[in-house]
Amino acid sequence: MVFQSPGASTCMNCPSTVLKDDARLAIVRNSAATGKPIAWVQVHITPDYVYFNHSVHVARGISCVECHGRVDQMDEVYHAKPFSMSFCLDCHRDPAAHIRPPSKVTDLGWQWSTNSERNEELQMQNGTKFVHDWKVQKLEDCSACHR
Repeated sequence: MVFQSPGASTCMNCPSTVLKDDARLAIVRNSAATGKPIAWVQVHITPDYVYFNHSVHVARGISCVECHGRVDQMDEVYHAKPFSMSFCLDCHRDPAAHIRPPSKVTDLGWQWSTNSERNEELQMQNGTKFVHDWKVQKLEDCSACHR
């Protein structure tokens, strides 16, 4: 399956600092320079009966890494995490464990702290506050994802 890419300016967020001169990213740099879209091969596909809105998740601080893994460290993008119903429900049941400041959504390696125990503590403390303050709903009813 082939689909239109996001704008090359979005794609250049990573290659501008990561693998800056790598030949494999020439197509992205060329697209950014010319405005010609890239025909991507879609890797992450949800079934037709599943509704998923990226913008809702991103606006509420759910990072790309939560579903796609550390794509910034992959030579070729692969399924790092299962796209199963239970995988999605685990996040929907406990969004505080996955939420972060929206400004850090595309910073795939971002953490609250370099100390893993402290990071987990800060994640739950801040995640709980974000869920409350941003009125994040723990949507578990079928119609949230199946339309």
